[in-house]
Amino acid sequence: MEGRKSYEVGLAAGVANAYPHLRHLVFSGTLTQSPDPDVEIVADDPVATARKLKEDGSGKDIWLVGGAELAGALYSEIDRLIVKLSPLTIGTGIPLFGRSAAFSPESWNLTDHTVLPSGATFLTFDRRPR
Repeated sequence: MEGRKSYEVGLAAGVANAYPHLRHLVFSGTLTQSPDPDVEIVADDPVATARKLKEDGSGKDIWLVGGAELAGALYSEIDRLIVKLSPLTIGTGIPLFGRSAAFSPESWNLTDHTVLPSGATFLTFDRRPR
């Protein structure tokens, strides 16, 4: 699952489908046609779509790639966070969850971490049971 703005970053770089090995859904209210036949443009409610995907019985994980707006809309549906920390600062950036995320404090358990020689660090958090 990807938001339109994140998807357009790839398009600008000439990549119409960065995830050919996955079912690739791009959520957009403005895009009407996909430049790649394997990329699905979805105008439906992201929460309803995520719930339907979870219930379809495939047992596969749903990956949300980029998109603070989409992550904010899906906040209640996220079970695991994989956060990449980079040893580069730029001063300002995009929040993890956009303004559409409801104020709903959640607790997370650190379940894994990987530190690369470059200093890039991947932190995996699972949502604590409510």
